[in-house]
Parts: sequence; structure tokens; C-alpha cells
Amino acid sequence: MPKRPVVDAELCIGCGHCAEVCPQVFALEDEKSQVIGPDNCGSCSCLEAIDTCPVQAISWEGGA
Repeated sequence: MPKRPVVDAELCIGCGHCAEVCPQVFALEDEKSQVIGPDNCGSCSCLEAIDTCPVQAISWEGGA
């Protein structure tokens, strides 16, 4: 299973930074970030979104 980004809704503050950095993968829905395209990290920087999340609500799931 490839690595995919996941958002911890309990931690997310809905700042929208991840959606600005990587709109093909993240979107704000109900004032929280949601992963809308988990397989689209190749088209943007999921790693930047993870590293710059102010509350560390985004992480990787899966992978080897």
C-alpha cells in the first residue's frame, strides 16, 4: 500500500494552508481539512503540507 496523507480532524484548526499548498489533495469541508485526492501527491507537495501544518494534524498512512 502506498503512503497516503491523512488528516486528524480532532487536531485540525481549519487554517486552510494544506489546501493552498496542495489543492489537488486537500480541501476545507465543514471548517476542517479533508483529503480529497490521496493519490495526487505527485502533482503537488504533500510533504510541504504535512511539514507546515501549524498543529501537526496531517501525517502519512501506509507505505513500506
